Amino acid sequence: MKRIYVAGPYSANNVMDVLRNIRWGIEVSTKVLLAGFAPFCPWLDYHFVLADHSEKLVVIDFYKYSLAWLEVSDAMLVLYGWQKSKGTLAEIERAKELNIPIYYDLSTLIKNER
Repeated sequence: MKRIYVAGPYSANNVMDVLRNIRWGIEVSTKVLLAGFAPFCPWLDYHFVLADHSEKLVVIDFYKYSLAWLEVSDAMLVLYGWQKSKGTLAEIERAKELNIPIYYDLSTLIKNER
């Protein structure tokens, strides 16, 4: 299976928009999985916060481990709203440095990566 790094907005100014971003990210990542790829879904990070010892984690820990997955990905799928996400902008730049193909819609990803 090709590894697809799914990127897009996570944080927001209020908890409702954060939850909407999480829902959208998980929904699209599920579609990537159903299309036969192995998605990396950063919106599942909230599970780490629910675990014991989560107080030892800081935001930079999430950025570092996400970038480690990006660096071994076969392609990147970027979700709507990426222009306002500092994290996604940095991930796009890193993918460009590594010559990882970047897609902005699922149908193009499926067409080109199957």
